[in-house]
Amino acid sequence: MPHMIWKGAISFGLVHVPVQLYPATQSEKVGFNLLDKRSMDPIGYKQINKNTGKEVTRDNIVRGFEYQKGKYVVMTDAEIRSANPESTQTVDILAFIEAPEISFLSLDTPYYLAPDRKGEKVYALLRDALKDTGKIGIASVVLHNKQHLAALIPVGPALALNTLRWADEVRDFDEFKFPAEDTKKAGVTPKELEMAKRLIEDMSDTWDPAKYHDTFREDIMALVEKKVKEGKTAEVAEVEESGEGKSSAEILDLSELLKRSLKKGKPAAKRGAAADEAEDDAEEEAQEAAPAPARPARKTTRRKRA
Repeated sequence: MPHMIWKGAISFGLVHVPVQLYPATQSEKVGFNLLDKRSMDPIGYKQINKNTGKEVTRDNIVRGFEYQKGKYVVMTDAEIRSANPESTQTVDILAFIEAPEISFLSLDTPYYLAPDRKGEKVYALLRDALKDTGKIGIASVVLHNKQHLAALIPVGPALALNTLRWADEVRDFDEFKFPAEDTKKAGVTPKELEMAKRLIEDMSDTWDPAKYHDTFREDIMALVEKKVKEGKTAEVAEVEESGEGKSSAEILDLSELLKRSLKKGKPAAKRGAAADEAEDDAEEEAQEAAPAPARPARKTTRRKRA
């Protein structure tokens, strides 16, 4: 059972749903410590003045907010604490909106809310009402001394609380150069678009997260286990790197890439009419693009002069 973060209540209107907040995810990242290879001792770090290169003691370290390049406002821990929002242990529902209105870009960290203190019935009532209406709740909540905007989302038997990024934390599209949303202006032909749709259809599947694995972590853990069994935990092995990347044909024609992808996507028995049609199109275009066969040269006979 994961560690409970806090217990409080979901509040909307005059209704309060007693809940407990738990993390919904767990980290499975590969972590490495820096070691002194001569003794296998961990290596720490020093706090250094970046200008002088000298070590700074903890007593001389303060927090500063950079309001201009190289200029700071110094703030004490007490001042920072006084600005922190009050931790109310309440998920305050501000509004209910249609679920698809939330952009994936806004999603941050997910949590589970579990019912508490005989609140199962009202918990189930809110969960099922959200499911039936297709709505999610937009809420304000304080976590770890920081105010968050959050989405209250029904997920299976649970209510999940997903913190959201504030509007100014998501970069605006105008900061980047994207192709025009108009297909013609982006230079995409109707035929290319149709082939791309076929390819997407051929590669479509149902979402099952168990199908996908962190192969990097699995390979590292297998290597760790192997070195432990062989008693080579402190040895630094030399690995010959091939330096070869994945080979790929240098095809600049988008249509040709799409056609090849459709042929490669699935076995012939499963590709269906879409892929077969693409093959036919490819053959037709190849025939159209092929140069016309050369005509045989006419034989000419010259008359001998008398």
